Amino acid sequence: MADSGNQSCLRGAQDTVSFMVCLFRVWEEWAGLDQMEDYLSFLEYLLWVFTPLIVVFIVPALIVILLYLSILFLHVYKRKNQLKEAYCNNLWDGARKTLATLWDGHGAIWHGFKLLLEVFSVIHGPQEECVRALRNGHLLGISPGGVREALFSDETYPLMWGKRKGFAQVAIDSQVPVIPMFTQNVREGFRSLGTLRLFRWLYERFRLPVAPVYGGFPVKFRTFLGDPIPYDPNTTAAELAERVQQAVRSLIDRHQQIPGSILRSLLERIYTKPKNN
Repeated sequence: MADSGNQSCLRGAQDTVSFMVCLFRVWEEWAGLDQMEDYLSFLEYLLWVFTPLIVVFIVPALIVILLYLSILFLHVYKRKNQLKEAYCNNLWDGARKTLATLWDGHGAIWHGFKLLLEVFSVIHGPQEECVRALRNGHLLGISPGGVREALFSDETYPLMWGKRKGFAQVAIDSQVPVIPMFTQNVREGFRSLGTLRLFRWLYERFRLPVAPVYGGFPVKFRTFLGDPIPYDPNTTAAELAERVQQAVRSLIDRHQQIPGSILRSLLERIYTKPKNN
């Protein structure tokens, strides 16, 4: 029926324009383009559904790329005097040394990331090194929850410290106070899929931190410091750890609306509540 209709269309064409229009329709039907509008509508639907999902996973990846570029810059900056001298002697010698520096930096980053940690005074421990840093007068930021809390905490802001008390022992050995700290809306800036059982099982069973992180939402961040908990020689590490946990929990209860909301945190960029003292 469609073919006979097309043939009738061609036979009934009175002029060149009508013939071309009819021929285009025949070609459109033959190529299946008569359903193009449905295809485009479907593609538009897919874009509406998947674009936000793609974006929230791309932003954390971009942050990793920026970290990579930052460390590469540090490697070049570290050797700037050598490169400057090389360019003064010979243009191509300078170019060769620049490329060698870039690729050397790539290798160091891809298999270490160590330089960035050194520049920003990040240490892995052990406790003795942390004590040494504090006794030398440095401030030391510690996250007792570690990777577990970073990946598996959620918008209800649970403290996943377990029975960890090493940070408290460091403070006792250094004879320094502990300053509790909390950043408002931190779980709304970045979320993870750690609430899925598979990722939690992989971490607890094999210590694989593979829970995907998504977000990078431009929510309002505010960091609050609590009252220092002074050094007390009669306080044990377990007791101090409990006091610190209670202090951080108090900061969360005071400054964080639970459960957290990404939309509400975004709106706080526009409307700012009076800060609590």
